[in-house]
Amino acid sequence: MRTRFLLYVVVVLSLAQFARADDPNKILPPDAGLPIVSWQEAAKHMGEEVVVQGKIVQTRNIGRHCFLNFDVGRTFTAVIHQEGLANFKEPPESTYDQKIVRIRGRIIDYKGKPEIEVSKPDQITILDSDLPIPKTSAVPPAAPKAPDGTFTVATFNVMNMFDEYDDPYTEDEGTPAKPKAELEHLAATIHKLDADVLVLEEVENRGYLERFNRAMLGDLHYGDVVLFEGNDKRGIDCAVLSRFPVGPVTSHRHVRFGDANGQPEHFMRDFLQVEIDPPGAQAFYVFAVHFKSKRGGEDETAAVRSAETHEARKLLDRLMEKEKAVCFLVCGDFNDTWDSEPLKALRGSGPGKLAGFVDELPPDTHTFNQGEYADMIDFILASPEMARRYVKKTYRVLSGSVETNGSDHNPVVAKFRLK
Repeated sequence: MRTRFLLYVVVVLSLAQFARADDPNKILPPDAGLPIVSWQEAAKHMGEEVVVQGKIVQTRNIGRHCFLNFDVGRTFTAVIHQEGLANFKEPPESTYDQKIVRIRGRIIDYKGKPEIEVSKPDQITILDSDLPIPKTSAVPPAAPKAPDGTFTVATFNVMNMFDEYDDPYTEDEGTPAKPKAELEHLAATIHKLDADVLVLEEVENRGYLERFNRAMLGDLHYGDVVLFEGNDKRGIDCAVLSRFPVGPVTSHRHVRFGDANGQPEHFMRDFLQVEIDPPGAQAFYVFAVHFKSKRGGEDETAAVRSAETHEARKLLDRLMEKEKAVCFLVCGDFNDTWDSEPLKALRGSGPGKLAGFVDELPPDTHTFNQGEYADMIDFILASPEMARRYVKKTYRVLSGSVETNGSDHNPVVAKFRLK
C-alpha cells in the first residue's frame, strides 16, 4: 500500500508540469458555460452570473469609481470600485473606451438600473468584432423521468478536482489545477453513467463543481449541487449532484469519537447526509463518504478507518431505529476492500446488514485503476429496505484509467426502483 501511495505521488507530480494556473488553455475557463447576453438584455438576468456583450461608448473615472457605460443614458453600466481599480495596470477608462467587450459577473440592481461589478481585469475580454450572441435557454428542460420507475445512482472519485486559485485556508498549493483534458474525460464518463444521483469525492469546492456542472454537464440537468467544506487539510470534499429535488442536508464533520487506541478522531473528510426527494415517491438518504487513505501504511492507518466506519455505523443504526423502513445508500471511496475489518464493521450483521451487490461483479473488478496496485475500494451500499428496491444485474464498474476516465478511480453505478 505504501508503494501505491508513491505511485499516486508520481501521478500528481507529473500532472503539475502541464496544469499550471498561468496556462488558460489547459484549465476550465471561469466563464465556461455561462450564458452570453447583450447589454440590452442584461436587466432580464438580474441576480444571475452571466457574460454581457456590447460596446463601451462612454467611460468616466471619478477616483472612487470607474464607470464603463454601454450607452450614454447609462441604461447599463459596468462599475469598477476603488479597491478593484488597483488590480488594473492600465487605466480602464482608456483601455476599454470604444471597445467591444464581454464582461463576466453578476447583474445587480443599483437605483432601479442594472449594472455589473468588475474587480479584476480577467473579467473583461476585448473582442475584435461584435460577435453573434449564442442562443441559450434561460430555463433548461426538465430531465426525463425513467419510464420504468427506476433511478440510477453512481459514485466517482474524480481525483483532485482543483481549480486554479490558491485557497489560503487549505494546503492546496502542492496540487495543480485539474487539466481541462481530464475534466473532459470526467464529463464523458459521467455522461456514460447518466446517474440521477451522483456522489463525488475529491472536489475542492462547491464553486468549482458548479462551474464544471454548468460547463460540461448541462444536458444532464443536475439542478442541485451539494458540497460542504469538510476536514481534509488539502481541501478535498465529498459532493452530491441530483436531478431530483434535495431536502435537508446534514454534515457530520464536527462529530468527535475515539479510535481503538483511545485517540480522539473525526471523519477525515465528512460523512455527508443528503435527503433526496423524488416527486411522487418516498424520500431516501444518500451518505457520501471518503474515509482515511492508506497513506503512511495500511496497518498504521487502519485504526483511523476503523474508527470512522464504527462511528458511521452508529449513526446509521440510530437512523434505522428512528425510521423503521428507512431507505438510504452509502456511496463513495472507502479506501479499503470488501472483506477488510473496517468495511465489515460498517456493513454490520443481522437484520440491519447493509447490502453491497459485489457478488454480481467479475472477480478481477477494481475501482482504483493504477495497474498492479488496483483494488476494489469504492462501493454503493444499501440499507435493507433500499436493497429490496435494487434492480438485479445493474451493479457495475466503468473500467478505465486517468487517460480515459480522467481519474485514478473507476466509477460504480447501480439502479434502484422508486417504489
